[in-house]
Amino acid sequence: MKSSFVYQLLLLLSCSLISCQRAIQSSDASNRFDISQDLLLLHYDCKTDVDDLHSIAAFASVIDRPDLQGLQYHAVAGTYGIQGGLYVPPEELMPLAFGDRWSDAHADFDQAVANVKLIAMETLSTGGDVWIAEAGQSDFSAALVKAIKAASSKIKPTDRIHIVQHSNWNEESTDPAALAYVQAETDYHKIPDGNAEANGTPGYRDPDFADWHRYVTQPKKILLWNTANRLSKAYNGVDGRYLNEAMDQGGMDFSDFSEVQYILQIDGIETVTEYFESLP
Repeated sequence: MKSSFVYQLLLLLSCSLISCQRAIQSSDASNRFDISQDLLLLHYDCKTDVDDLHSIAAFASVIDRPDLQGLQYHAVAGTYGIQGGLYVPPEELMPLAFGDRWSDAHADFDQAVANVKLIAMETLSTGGDVWIAEAGQSDFSAALVKAIKAASSKIKPTDRIHIVQHSNWNEESTDPAALAYVQAETDYHKIPDGNAEANGTPGYRDPDFADWHRYVTQPKKILLWNTANRLSKAYNGVDGRYLNEAMDQGGMDFSDFSEVQYILQIDGIETVTEYFESLP
C-alpha cells in the first residue's frame, strides 16, 4: 500500500514536471522576436557615457545582414533617468544611423513619447509585439507604456511589450517608480552585463581593439564609425561627464548592443573582434 502510494506520488510529480517543461518550452517558443511583424525600439540615454555612440554605430552596421532584411525599428535619443551629469549630443550621428527613424526625447520628451506611441500602436494593432533594447534607463519606457495603455485597454503589455536591460547601473539610475512600473507592467528581461565576456552574453567593451578600419570598408559605415569616434573624443570625460576609459584608450565599447543581439537572436558572436569579423 505504501509503495503504491509512493509510486503514484512519483508519477504525479513526473507528470507535473513534464507539464511545466512543456509550458516553459511553449513560452520560450512564443516569446521570441518575429521579424515579420514585431517592432524593435532602441532607447539610448546618452548621459553621461559616450558608449551609446558606439552602440548606435554597432546597430547601424549590421542592419544590412540578410537575416535582418525587413526589420522594423525606431530609435530614441535622450531616454535618460535620474542620473546627474551632462548630455552627450548624438544629433549628428542619429540620421547617419537611422535616417528619419528616430525621435529626440532630450529636445522634447512628451513629443517623443507621442511619436513612438503611434509607431508602437501600429505594430500592436496588427498583431505584432514591441521589443525595447534599453540602452539606458527605463523612465522613457515607463512613460511610453503608460501612453499605450491609455490609448487601448485591449493591449496587455505584460504579453506584448518586452523590455531587455543589461546594466545594474541603468536600473539604479532609473526613477524607482518608473523601474517598478516597467518590471510589473511589461515582459521585463534582465540579461548579464554586456561590458564583460563569458557571463552568458557577448562582451562588447575592449580597450585594446582599435583596428576597426580593417573590417569596415563600406563608405557609409566608415563615415558612421568616424563620426561616432569623433564625437566620443569630443565629449568623453569632458565637463564632468563619465570618462569611458576603454574608448579613451582608443578601444571599443558598444555594450548596449548585447541587448539587441539577444532580442534578434544573432548567434555566434561573443567579442568585439568577432562582431567586426561578422559585418556584412
